[in-house]
Amino acid sequence: MKVLVIGSGGREHALAWKLAQSERVSKVYVAPGNGGTARDSHLENLPIQDLEALCQWAGEQKIDLTVVGPEAPLAAGVVDRFRAAGLRIFGPTQAAAQLESSKAFSKAFMQRHGIPTAAFDTFTDPVAAHAFIDRLGAPIVVKADGLAAGKGVVVAMTLEEAHAAVNDMLEANTFGVKHNGEARVVIEEFLQGEEASFMVVCDGRDVMALATSQDHKRLKDHDEGPNTGGMGAYSPAPVVTADVHARAMREVILPTIRGMARDGITYTGFLYAGLMIDREGKVKTLEFNCRMGDPETQPIMMRLKSDLFDLLWAATEPAGSTGRHLADVTPQWDRRVALGVVVAAPGYPLHPQTGEAITQLPVDAEDVKVFHAGTALQADGRLVTSGGRVLCVTALADNVRGAQARAYAAIQQVQLPGMQFRNDIGYRAINHPAAQTGVQP
Repeated sequence: MKVLVIGSGGREHALAWKLAQSERVSKVYVAPGNGGTARDSHLENLPIQDLEALCQWAGEQKIDLTVVGPEAPLAAGVVDRFRAAGLRIFGPTQAAAQLESSKAFSKAFMQRHGIPTAAFDTFTDPVAAHAFIDRLGAPIVVKADGLAAGKGVVVAMTLEEAHAAVNDMLEANTFGVKHNGEARVVIEEFLQGEEASFMVVCDGRDVMALATSQDHKRLKDHDEGPNTGGMGAYSPAPVVTADVHARAMREVILPTIRGMARDGITYTGFLYAGLMIDREGKVKTLEFNCRMGDPETQPIMMRLKSDLFDLLWAATEPAGSTGRHLADVTPQWDRRVALGVVVAAPGYPLHPQTGEAITQLPVDAEDVKVFHAGTALQADGRLVTSGGRVLCVTALADNVRGAQARAYAAIQQVQLPGMQFRNDIGYRAINHPAAQTGVQP
């Protein structure tokens, strides 16, 4: 079987790496890929980003399965395009991807279908938005309505921060996000608790939960500094106990799939619910993503012992066919902890420096893997930075402390001047009361 992975980040590197391990897969292409996928002998980069050209190429090359990594192609309708051409592809349609591409759509959907989430309102008028902030008070959350590469959310601890966020998003339109030609924001109440990433595979009928995970959004140690696309993650997440897992499936995931169906939209692909879990184990939905998280994918793929291709092939099997379907597949997970630490370029997240040479990397091993994101392989063989988040150094060990030790020991071997990384990835898990028992894989 020939597989195409669409995307260029660390998530796509991890998915392609895992897909290439399948005995049923003969070739994995990554479009456009990055420096890490270019250096992997089991993968081949494909320098095509135009979706129409990519669809035509996949048809000509008789690609058996396409897997979409990032949100932008999904929002642009890549799944609809490939399916119209008779090509097998894993991901949600453009209509389904609105759960991520429009926060206003997502919040209205949750409200309509009784899915627990924070109280909110939506604004295009700055004056009305400012008045709402003054009425609700701080802390408060301001979100750009649209795709902003994981950085269009401001958790404002003061009124000044909240008003500044509205000015940035509505008046200056800092993130360049527009809905029907104008900027729009969602402003919602601040929720207390602990965040977790809850990801599942959907085939339009059934749902299969993946390993639990938790990421770190802030740039600096102790959750300080600006929000980023994610500075590290680990799996499993102790905060997702067996009870929380059951509640998330019952109150969030299944009502979402059924609600989409009632709205006339069949949901297929990965579904990621960002959850806020309070002290009583109750959950509220912070956001939906219509793809796997980055950097959560890297630890999850390190822990997946079974065949990813088999899982995604079953998830794309047409209803009524005689082949294996998603309900017939049970993923197997390594009982060890996986932890990934993101290495970011100098200047990230606002002004990442690209073109910086990476002169040394640790050697991959069974329990340590360096996944590339913002890297490019030059014609002369030099590896350089090409984006803000550059690498995700991921390690496996029997416990969180062991995985931390291995990941940070490997990072010491990375030579990239001015690189940034957090020194405390996994700190929430180490002393969590649920860390020793009752944690979902």
